[in-house]
Amino acid sequence: MQDISILIADDEKEIADLISIHLEKEGYRLIVAADGEEALDIVRRQSIDLLVLDIMMPKMDGYEVTRQIREHYNMPIIFLSAKTSDFDKVQGLVIGADDYMTKPFNPIELVARVNAQLRRFKKWNQKQAKQTFDLEFGGLHISPDQRSVLLYGEVIELTPKEFDILYLLASHPKKVFSVENIFQRVWDEAYYEGANTVMVHIRTLRKKLKEDKRKNKFIKTVWGVGYAFDG
Repeated sequence: MQDISILIADDEKEIADLISIHLEKEGYRLIVAADGEEALDIVRRQSIDLLVLDIMMPKMDGYEVTRQIREHYNMPIIFLSAKTSDFDKVQGLVIGADDYMTKPFNPIELVARVNAQLRRFKKWNQKQAKQTFDLEFGGLHISPDQRSVLLYGEVIELTPKEFDILYLLASHPKKVFSVENIFQRVWDEAYYEGANTVMVHIRTLRKKLKEDKRKNKFIKTVWGVGYAFDG
């Protein structure tokens, strides 16, 4: 799999070397960055298929690296961090990470998660190739090809998961999706404790769509059931 490039960004050389050893056995091409600025520079100059990203790094932390990457790129990002609280995990996912592992970690589990994220990303790309129609509802324009959202002409910056949730709901106006259904279809994995993750993403998405300032809301809460798009 030398055509798949994985960037490892961690200022602890021993950890970066350990990850590299295990991922090289899978046939991936590995690139290592020792700080956040170097990681961002590599993403801008090279084709990267997946990032394994530490949060607490010199020059630029993993959160800021992810924010800037998500302005232009959609490749999977796995946070690998010593931060273990649920708040840190949810914050990482909301910012734009696709997965979150805490240190110390099992290298075999990390390899499994890398493989899973790459499979999901490939599957997602295949789905997107079939879903090329734009959606428009009263000032809201959603373009799956460009993965862009305009609200009355203003560009709305969304993370990949926020965009996927919005597109899922908007593609089926009035249909009610349960939290479990949204998690399974957007994250493409079994639902265990994803309710909080989905609700945090919905809350952030509503804020970006300025629903707190408008009477008519695009995303409706169907109490006890889930969410629906009111186009």
